[in-house]
Amino acid sequence: MGIAERKERERHEMRKLILEKAKEVFIEEGYDKASIRAIAERIEYSPATIYLYFKDKDELFFAVHELGFFELFDQMQTLASIENPLERLRQMGFIYLRFAGENPEMYDLMFISRAPINALKKDPTEDEWYCGNRVFNLLCAVIQENMDKGMIRQNDLMVTALSIWSFVHGLASLHIRGRLDVFPQELDLRELVTHSIDNLINLIKA
Repeated sequence: MGIAERKERERHEMRKLILEKAKEVFIEEGYDKASIRAIAERIEYSPATIYLYFKDKDELFFAVHELGFFELFDQMQTLASIENPLERLRQMGFIYLRFAGENPEMYDLMFISRAPINALKKDPTEDEWYCGNRVFNLLCAVIQENMDKGMIRQNDLMVTALSIWSFVHGLASLHIRGRLDVFPQELDLRELVTHSIDNLINLIKA
């Protein structure tokens, strides 16, 4: 391995370490308290080292929130073998809800916090919100398949996708804030999201 290749590998490994420790600090302390200095202490380097890789805190946590989207995308990809597109859509909703419950802090960073979007506004690139759009495109693809097979009788793909996403996002937000726990009956999350998606589809039928 040449010098250039070794340096590039070392740079890649350092960036990976910074993201790993930034995620740890974020989950433990929250975004506001997750300072560059605290992250630098975890990697045992000076804060200046982090600024060699990320220009500010928003850019760093944009990269952290991408890790969550990569994980969510991989989980949803496991549903590709489900032939029935409506069932695949239901299971996507369940995975989304389960992911939120298992990763509440990361979910907040991905879908609630303004920090990642602030990073985009500071330095918009051609890819922009690539990681989020990749997951959203999975949703659009399965909805389009349902439309093509007459299982969802709507013509506006974007409106339908945003409606379903917003609906399940609302359930996820209630779930991670403990609002679903106040009901006397125990709720099965898989059944909840399945029936909710079915009800929504019935409501938006043309």
